[in-house]
Amino acid sequence: MGLPPPLRPQIQLLSPSLVGSIIDEALEVLATIGVLVEHPEAKGILLGGGATEGPGDRVLLPRALVERSLATAPRLIVLWDVSGGQSYHVGGNDVHFDPGSAALHIFDHDTQSQREAVTSDLADFHSLIQRLEHFHFQSSGLVSSDVPREVADCYRMFIAFQHCGKPIVTGTFVQAGFRPMLEMLTLLRGSSDDLRARPLAIFDACPSPPLKWSPLTTQSVLDCARAGIPSEFVAMPLTGATSPVTITGALVQHVAENFSGIAIAQCCSAGSPVIFGGSPASFDHRKGTPPMGAMETMMIDMAYAQIAQSIGLATHAYMGLSDAKCVDAQAGLETGMGAVLAALAGINVVSGGGMMAYENCISLEKLVIDHEIVRMAYRLLEGISRREEVMALDLFRDMLRGEDFMGHPHTVKWLRRDHWYPRVIDRGRPEEWASEGKPTLADRAAAERARLSASGKGYGLEAAVLDELLKIMLTHGRPYGLHLPS
Repeated sequence: MGLPPPLRPQIQLLSPSLVGSIIDEALEVLATIGVLVEHPEAKGILLGGGATEGPGDRVLLPRALVERSLATAPRLIVLWDVSGGQSYHVGGNDVHFDPGSAALHIFDHDTQSQREAVTSDLADFHSLIQRLEHFHFQSSGLVSSDVPREVADCYRMFIAFQHCGKPIVTGTFVQAGFRPMLEMLTLLRGSSDDLRARPLAIFDACPSPPLKWSPLTTQSVLDCARAGIPSEFVAMPLTGATSPVTITGALVQHVAENFSGIAIAQCCSAGSPVIFGGSPASFDHRKGTPPMGAMETMMIDMAYAQIAQSIGLATHAYMGLSDAKCVDAQAGLETGMGAVLAALAGINVVSGGGMMAYENCISLEKLVIDHEIVRMAYRLLEGISRREEVMALDLFRDMLRGEDFMGHPHTVKWLRRDHWYPRVIDRGRPEEWASEGKPTLADRAAAERARLSASGKGYGLEAAVLDELLKIMLTHGRPYGLHLPS
């Protein structure tokens, strides 16, 4: 018999009875209050699946329809990288981190200020993610200000896959944006059947709180369901602003919005891959802001993930990010708490790395720091292993014979298997730090970013594939005034 596996640490916030009560009330909300679906085709699909017309153009979703939809939703989603050689399980207790998505600004370390992102920033962002191994997925993290807004969504994907081969978390800004993005994904995978079998993208779909599905978001859900691409529902209740103020009240709304999204996807195509997710916030009524670093926000995230896990659904949350305006102590404390709590909660897709200022800004230096935070979270999940049957007794006997721990073969054997050593977090002596010019954590992250950039561990597409990708982008973008080098 081998040594027993380590205990995996975990956290739960809700009792089983409270989980059941929240689900029951969410189902009652859908059956009696319903959702506003501003998409005629999707509304017709729901009505054909057993929904009924409600007051004020709302759609009522009976319990049987929702429960049938939950039953047909897959319990496990497998994502693949561009090469098709690396797979990632999304479901169960697997935890994957990715950077935040759709930030309009980038934080410039040299000027210590925010500015609009441009194409070169997107390239730098994705090149960096390729080199940060513990971010398993890339994301459409930045929106480029130097291209027409009508093509900004597919342009993000166009830039991303030129510099990073990891699966991508993305989404659409306009209904017409999905088609060229699907063409890009199909090109990279080889065929639509291969894309369905080995998806390499997740599309975020954000219901409008409270209980509303816009034409854009609903179209994305339908498009993904038909293509076999995972939809990640990002419900965004703001406590006391666009949802009930209590955490449990916000959870009822959050669950109802996710359930209704799952119903749309499953009524469109049974078995469509879906992820139960969100980006809620404990709304700060003093400042009028949605703080992602608030403990109550993180509690909502962990609680709805627990609810989804009770049904067996894959989960997502925006955690491991900060509301700080620069890379400072607040950025570290909020990100660190969020990443560790998300890992302990077993959330499958944890978005937010590199993000600050209420999901509006990305810092590449913060992304480097967050990568080390993520590694610490993974180390926690590994737990404490009993490495050997006799754990210390023999070492103390050796000590009596004059041996020390520093040079002992046991130390050499286990040093880097039981302990992790960071590159950016400073563990040196004060005099060493002073001799280096007293760099801040952000300064060290900037230096590490430069080292990674010069490391030569980049990524690139074959020339023929890149040419075809360029054709897709130009075909879609030229009518809107997009011009790219040939």
